[in-house]
Amino acid sequence: MNPKTSKLFAAMLLAMAATYGVESVSEEFSVQPSVAQELSDAIVESHEFLQKINVLPVEQIKGEKILGSVTGLVGKRTDTENEDRQTSEVLSLGSKKYELFSTEFDTHIRWVTIDSWAKFPDLSKRYGEWVRKAIALARIRTGWLGTHAAELKTDKASYPNGEDVNKGWLQLCREYDGGSHWFDGSEGTQAANKIRIGAGGDFENLDSAIHALKQMINPLHRGAKDLVAIVGEDLIAEEKAALYKALGQKPSEKERIEKEVVTKVYPGLPIVTDVAFFPARGIFITSLDNLSIYFQSDSWRREVANAPKRKRVEDYNCVNEGYVLEDEEKTAGLEFANVQLPDGNDGWA
Repeated sequence: MNPKTSKLFAAMLLAMAATYGVESVSEEFSVQPSVAQELSDAIVESHEFLQKINVLPVEQIKGEKILGSVTGLVGKRTDTENEDRQTSEVLSLGSKKYELFSTEFDTHIRWVTIDSWAKFPDLSKRYGEWVRKAIALARIRTGWLGTHAAELKTDKASYPNGEDVNKGWLQLCREYDGGSHWFDGSEGTQAANKIRIGAGGDFENLDSAIHALKQMINPLHRGAKDLVAIVGEDLIAEEKAALYKALGQKPSEKERIEKEVVTKVYPGLPIVTDVAFFPARGIFITSLDNLSIYFQSDSWRREVANAPKRKRVEDYNCVNEGYVLEDEEKTAGLEFANVQLPDGNDGWA
């Protein structure tokens, strides 16, 4: 780190210490809940997808879900001459509990990069945005691909996508009620544990696959106006390819196909595409406000340290957090790893 950068970096650390209300950020410190909320809000603002779901502070590492969903029968009459009126539980049909796990978001940036940023007047802003974006992307990746929380230590070699960091939304759906809202292909008509989407397969096209999954959602939610189908890029590409084949290769048709696929309503559901880290062959039906990330507000720990031995700056963040489906009955998905598509040679891949 050159002398000019060193001065700017030192000033940045002093400003951070003032923000957090500590003497120094170069030793691990506890982030006050109010500041942790501000930090979490800034992380949410760094990625569009997080702005569409819920990222909420909680006090306990285990507890009752915060939001849930409103459903159930409320209207009734009571013979008050012989019995008391009784209230009805209308909040959520699914499970009621959540659990958080300690999660480390530790990053570093090389001195040479810091030196290049120091040429601009907004070093502190650039650094903060870089750290927040890294945390945001890590949260989203685990949200889709997480399958379990390693008890002591995660294993990046065995789980390169952070599958062992936490249980994500798809895993929660996979496990709920014996998999009643999760299609894995075990009952497929073509091949066991395979889900073939295409002409002659288990589902003739994307429409029929989404329609079948929608039927797995509780009827009380099935007609909800906020339901969407989140669809992976391989399935979107296959849909476009089928339309190209049917409609030809004229430039005007190509433009129409591109627009039609991403704006089309499939079995009454708008589709959501280009979601970071969502499985390329995945389909997941829910409402976006049914997806939540909870974090324990007083658990956030942070340290920002200069590491001369490695010629880099190291930023350590640790917080207890977890993923929540507010109401599992309002979800349906399929085992993306089992999906096969036509290979163009009368086979499947």
